[in-house]
Amino acid sequence: MRIANEQELDLVEISPNADPPVCKVMDYKKFLYEQKKRDKALKSKATKVIIKEIRFGPNTDDHDYDFKKKHAEKFLKEGAKLKAFVFFKGRSIIFKEKGQILLLKLAQDLEEFGKVEQMPRLEGKRMTMFIAPRK
Repeated sequence: MRIANEQELDLVEISPNADPPVCKVMDYKKFLYEQKKRDKALKSKATKVIIKEIRFGPNTDDHDYDFKKKHAEKFLKEGAKLKAFVFFKGRSIIFKEKGQILLLKLAQDLEEFGKVEQMPRLEGKRMTMFIAPRK
């Protein structure tokens, strides 16, 4: 404490459980500032997961399917996850099989770009499937 007062700095307890406790003479505000700076740098380096969505109807035509498939390839190449879903409007819910076939066909076509994370699953009026990019 005396040494810290002479140098006009703070005495900071580094490891309280050690025997004897480890302390360090330093400027505490500067220490906190550097710690925040370090945490911010680590946070910015953390990977952010981007999820792109592609929406189909149960009766999506071949040309529309190909067009959306190209977009899906682009998204997966960029490293984004893909959420493909078939939206059933009104009475089109009776075409559940068509929607599932469409999503499985998409998964098969995108096999070289990504792997299926979640198989097609019906949630309300939507059938969703997730595809993660290959490393």
